[in-house]
Amino acid sequence: MGLKILIITYYWPPAGGPGVQRWLKFVKYLPEFDIEPIVYCPENPNYPIIDESLLDEIPKDVTIIKQPIKEPYQLASFLSKKRSKKISSGVIPKTKKQSLVEKLMLYVRGNFFIPDARKNWISPSVAFLLEYINTHKIETIITTGPPHSMHIIGLKLKQNLSIKWLADFRDPWTTIGYHKALKLTKLSQQKHIELEAEVLNSADEIIVTSNHTKNEFATKTNNSISVVTNGYDNHSVRIEEKDKNFTMSHIGSLLSDRNPKILWAVLSELISENEAFSKTFQLNLIGVVSDDVLESINDSGLKNHINVIGYVSHDDAIKYQMQSRLLLLIEIDSEDTKAIIPGKLFEYIISETPILAIGPDDSDVQQIIAKTNTGVYYNYNQKEKLKIQILEYFEAYQKNSLNVNAIGLQPYSRKALTERLSAIIKAM
Repeated sequence: MGLKILIITYYWPPAGGPGVQRWLKFVKYLPEFDIEPIVYCPENPNYPIIDESLLDEIPKDVTIIKQPIKEPYQLASFLSKKRSKKISSGVIPKTKKQSLVEKLMLYVRGNFFIPDARKNWISPSVAFLLEYINTHKIETIITTGPPHSMHIIGLKLKQNLSIKWLADFRDPWTTIGYHKALKLTKLSQQKHIELEAEVLNSADEIIVTSNHTKNEFATKTNNSISVVTNGYDNHSVRIEEKDKNFTMSHIGSLLSDRNPKILWAVLSELISENEAFSKTFQLNLIGVVSDDVLESINDSGLKNHINVIGYVSHDDAIKYQMQSRLLLLIEIDSEDTKAIIPGKLFEYIISETPILAIGPDDSDVQQIIAKTNTGVYYNYNQKEKLKIQILEYFEAYQKNSLNVNAIGLQPYSRKALTERLSAIIKAM
């Protein structure tokens, strides 16, 4: 085996969701490029979503090191198990609907746990890894965040050892949308900015998942920044046929701010105006859905047309993608979210199912969908165009001609992306 690298991550199977899959897949393919990955992760983490099926994807011969972690969510659950689980999974109610307990939990989380709720794992991890890295002669470490506490571990190791450090940002740091919901004081906001700057200017290499994040970070550091997106992997999931109904499916979390009222209004109009559409349309919601979103859907008269399924295993999510007639991708209408590329997009593009996306103009998602010819993208001011498009899709469904002709997908395969990553690692 070639170069040894240590990957420091919070999310690892049996954690569910897209965050865990990025490095699970890199670990799977890195040995093919003469790199030996060693994974360091928590022994007793408080994962909000569990997917036991991902355990089967861990390579049998990979070295995994685990150390205990103490997290505030374990204590917070004594106050309100339901509320602490929702907040830890990113479902933050709108301010006017927050209870006193939720407001207190968000304030404490934002101002007493910087950079995040895993900060108590930093010191014990650094103490353990200083010895481990020296003993096993590891020359390169990789940290992946969020949670950005992982980057602080990397920072402290870099300060104490002669090692190369690559910092992987799956999302931005100080410009991420949920920061505004954490009730940060000015002092706490400044602390985040200072930590972000220290990480960006101390790492030997930075990788990000979108061009918008690269452009943002380029204003904050002169260090090398590369874009390595998330991607898709080959799978063995097969279906017998597409859904009989005209199904529109959203896979993943629909948080309070990710609530496309323009879409609910369009669907409501089509149901009332088109009897055939009303008889066959079904909206599948697969994943965590906030009460605010469900309330908006019901208020739009769609209650009899929704199927709230909740979180499912990764394989089952792929089945829903392949069986559905349309795949829904929603992003918050904000300048901050232009950089966000949901991991599910890359599985969407190989599902042979058209994508209907709604989000801010000039986002990375918009560019990828156009480049791969896998669907359509609208902003929040294009209600009539959105309505016409859905009706066109419906008419194609009625003629059994609703399909997608994707192009240029190979660069987004997990193996191709790992080859790009391996080149970056070896060049450090």
